[in-house]
Amino acid sequence: MELLSHFISINGNTRSILLLTLILTAGFLMTRVTKLAKMPHVTGYIFAGILIGPSLLGWVTVETVQNLDFMTDIALAIIAFSVGKYFKLSELKSNGMKAVGLTLFEALGALIAVMLLMRLLFSLPWPFCLLLGVIGSTTSSASTLMTIRQYNAKGTFVDTILQVSALDNAFALIAFNVCAAFLQAIDTGHFSLFLLVLPLVKNFIAIALGFGSAFVLKYLIAKRNSDDHRLVVMMIAIVGIAGVCSALSVSPLLACMVLGGTYRNISDDEQLFRLLNFFSPPVLLIFFVVSGMKLDLQMIRVTGLMGIAYFFIRFIGKYLGAFTGATVLKLETPVRNYLGLALTPQAGVSIGLAALGQRLLPPDSAALLNSIILSSAVLYEMTGPGLAKASLYLSGAVTKDSVPKKGSSAS
Repeated sequence: MELLSHFISINGNTRSILLLTLILTAGFLMTRVTKLAKMPHVTGYIFAGILIGPSLLGWVTVETVQNLDFMTDIALAIIAFSVGKYFKLSELKSNGMKAVGLTLFEALGALIAVMLLMRLLFSLPWPFCLLLGVIGSTTSSASTLMTIRQYNAKGTFVDTILQVSALDNAFALIAFNVCAAFLQAIDTGHFSLFLLVLPLVKNFIAIALGFGSAFVLKYLIAKRNSDDHRLVVMMIAIVGIAGVCSALSVSPLLACMVLGGTYRNISDDEQLFRLLNFFSPPVLLIFFVVSGMKLDLQMIRVTGLMGIAYFFIRFIGKYLGAFTGATVLKLETPVRNYLGLALTPQAGVSIGLAALGQRLLPPDSAALLNSIILSSAVLYEMTGPGLAKASLYLSGAVTKDSVPKKGSSAS
């Protein structure tokens, strides 16, 4: 052993490098398995995380997973910037208000269904059900976006998915802040305007930063610059905004979405978004594998029927809300029939809101809230990408010509 120590030094840096190697390898190998089953790559990444994480093999400890949280913020920031590409004003003028209306229908559909049915079925306290309903209105655009990329899906249906999922989370963040102020008023007997306004102010600051940074980005990036230069400057903007959002304790989703959307509108530079597509796959792989590591399979057993009921109630609320909204707004048949499937994935924002929601409830209720959200996240992350893929194929957003051929980068 003493002789071996002269050749090998296992220190903190070595462990970090080997951990990243393990994550990348596990994610890649699992996609070889899921590809045989014709499942999206995202599902493989999540399965890989569950396999090597604390829930199964235990190759990675809970503490180590927590130390990788910064990767989550960076990945979400990249995803949000990419989604901003679909907020071109010329396109929003034709269907922007319809996207807002559709968002209200599907988000309120999930919120009301979860709140009322969880109360009716399990006699849970109203404040608890209200919080659970608000959290249930969120959608994870991350796994849907990755599935869209993998199958090169395009068209109005894809644009609608990304616009609605983005607005969805904006709705949830605002609704949560109002809900928090309301519950605080019930608990203390007086209404605190400060508690209502402070989170909104923080998000406004983050959004303003994203808006202003887009103009700086356009000034610093010119088409005559090399791709390396453009990619580095873009990542400075994205990671910088993610860091500021972390300091403000807000999600980077809205700010980076505004960054991407504003840049898309003040510049005709679509090539920048394509550059990001070449850079982002390893980062997003790490994000989804880490997300899988965080999923505790024991949570399903702890919450039992309650967690499973929440899973199905939210799905039904989302689907019926989207179906009703599309019918009322007279949208295309694919949007009416299949949008609800694409909005199924839930993690990220919902887990973050659950952590904040625990502070508003008694200890027992707080633990139950967290258990329900985490256990359902296991189910949603396992089934969500597959349902998103189904919606893309059924809607016609994926065609034989658009599916990447063998040997392409998407394989």
